[in-house]
Amino acid sequence: MSVKECEHHHGGCREKKYRKIVAGIVIFLIIVVLTILIIWAALRPSKPSFILQDVTVYAFNASVPNFLTTSFQVTILARNTNDRIGVYYDHLDSYVDYRNQQITYRTAIPPSYQGHKELDVWSPFVYGNDVPVAPYNFEGLTQDQSNGNVLVTIKIDGRVRWKVGAFTSGRYHIFVRCPAYISLGSQSSASTLEGNAVKYQLAQRCTVSV
Repeated sequence: MSVKECEHHHGGCREKKYRKIVAGIVIFLIIVVLTILIIWAALRPSKPSFILQDVTVYAFNASVPNFLTTSFQVTILARNTNDRIGVYYDHLDSYVDYRNQQITYRTAIPPSYQGHKELDVWSPFVYGNDVPVAPYNFEGLTQDQSNGNVLVTIKIDGRVRWKVGAFTSGRYHIFVRCPAYISLGSQSSASTLEGNAVKYQLAQRCTVSV
């Protein structure tokens, strides 16, 4: 097409130019996305690992029927098991559960970034004052106390992102579950601290789902 014809049909020429630009952008984006997916598939990010190192019990009072007052400090080791992938912990809440019922308030763990193979140690306080307990759970709790052992679960719920080079993924939910036996009737596996606090060394591996 000559210059005069192009000028006469400038609308058609401009439309072709826009189509080429759009097609180039689309092809570029497809290449970028495919590259990211190939890298992602090749690296295959694995879940972080968590270990419940210890639990310190400051209060565990179930003297009032169907109400429970507790105070714990837990020490959790979080390790990034990936060689080339970092982990952003954007939002994490820790709390204690008894027979699938939350018995403490939620305590936030500060957001952080964990590099390749790095290890972080978290020691949040979790507590609850006069938290209502379902009657059937309170009955089981009373029985467990009389037997001297109470099984609770330290839980962490939140959201994480993976970092591969300059690419950062979207947010994924993470659920961490750490069972902990508290021997209220015996301190053979525990050490007494100042006051009435008792520290239990557990080194219990946690289950993780993302």
